[in-house]
Amino acid sequence: MNKKVLVTATNYSRLCAEAKALLESSGCEVIENRVGRPHTFEELKELVTDIDAVVAGVDTWNEEVFKLAPKLKAIARFGVGVDNIDLEQAKAYGIKVSNVPGGNANAVAELAVGLILCAVRNIPSLHESARRGYWDRFVGMELSGKTVGFLGFGNIAQMVAKKLSGFDMEMIAYDKYPNPDKAKQLGVHLVSCEEVLQGSDIVSMHLPSMKETYHMMSDREFGMMKKTAYFINTARGALVDEQALSRALSSGSIAGAAVDVYEQEPVSKDNPLFGLSNIVTTPHTAAETYETYHKVGLATAQAILDVFDGKDPAHLLNG
Repeated sequence: MNKKVLVTATNYSRLCAEAKALLESSGCEVIENRVGRPHTFEELKELVTDIDAVVAGVDTWNEEVFKLAPKLKAIARFGVGVDNIDLEQAKAYGIKVSNVPGGNANAVAELAVGLILCAVRNIPSLHESARRGYWDRFVGMELSGKTVGFLGFGNIAQMVAKKLSGFDMEMIAYDKYPNPDKAKQLGVHLVSCEEVLQGSDIVSMHLPSMKETYHMMSDREFGMMKKTAYFINTARGALVDEQALSRALSSGSIAGAAVDVYEQEPVSKDNPLFGLSNIVTTPHTAAETYETYHKVGLATAQAILDVFDGKDPAHLLNG
């Protein structure tokens, strides 16, 4: 086939060996991510001039990049969110974009639960304290009897709700296009966005990143939350005004937060959130499990091969 496939998702050889073998057995040359993080434009500029397809992480794929990639015909997003890909411009350049809906949902849901527990019991700080030989104490909050509110109630939020049901929590959710049957099945009450913010002890963000949801969480929204509440974000950084979150945390407007995503990624070490003691941070790693890499790796490889064969890939987004 003599096609070149650039993979900007990380750890491809180690965690997606079957997917890589599938591409190579079809005659594709696989060019892997060597930097261990999302590529900058300057880095992509050196890589895309003769590639035919991309297995894309969270790098930015827009017209500026497409102009430099005349052979590019397919972008298979290694995950669900495609806010980093300009779908209309991709279509204009004849590039078919696909994703893998639900492919990483369980992994993200599990990390969301982990972040909730880390935040309310201050686990990371206590871990570091114990390793240094200190015997610090932190009086945390139990989940039993508390209310968790979901902003967005799609696949991931539904999985989080299922996992949290064993903690004897009250659960409420806001979604623009709600699924009443699924909410009833999971014991979740559908309410307004304001009711989620005002009534929750934990607010977990699960909305998509779109123009209408940009900076959905700002000073006003954080001000509506309980002073004892925690904010969790495993969705997208653009949903949150980080300066507003920093102000809410430093002023005591909310008790704490845990985030896996940021407005700018890779995140800078001088991000103001990193100077605060009441936040848990991880580097956009929610989807990174062996199971997700295997499943999503095979799905994205097949999507690319379908395009090379003249077919539409599964979950085509800009057809």
